[in-house]
Amino acid sequence: MKQIVPISRFNKGEASKICEEVKETGVKAVLKNNVRVMMLVEPNQYDEMVELLEDYALLFEAEDRMKTAEIEGFLTQEQIMKNHNITQTDIDNTEDVELE
Repeated sequence: MKQIVPISRFNKGEASKICEEVKETGVKAVLKNNVRVMMLVEPNQYDEMVELLEDYALLFEAEDRMKTAEIEGFLTQEQIMKNHNITQTDIDNTEDVELE
């Protein structure tokens, strides 16, 4: 129940207080006539949700591509390295990169 906010609280000038509550709880559901009309989400949590949605979209796109991919169209690592004049020594001498 702490995550539910009646819209009337906004009409009473409590927007700042509600924003502080969102910072504490992470999310609030705004109700009008007992129906959810809006969700308030803490910015970091929103960013995480958007990133997850983008990741899922990329996953679905990759899965669709894999369904129609033909093995003859794939290149091996050796072929790619040869096409770009990259040697294993070049790779070994490259600094490690940390990916998120």
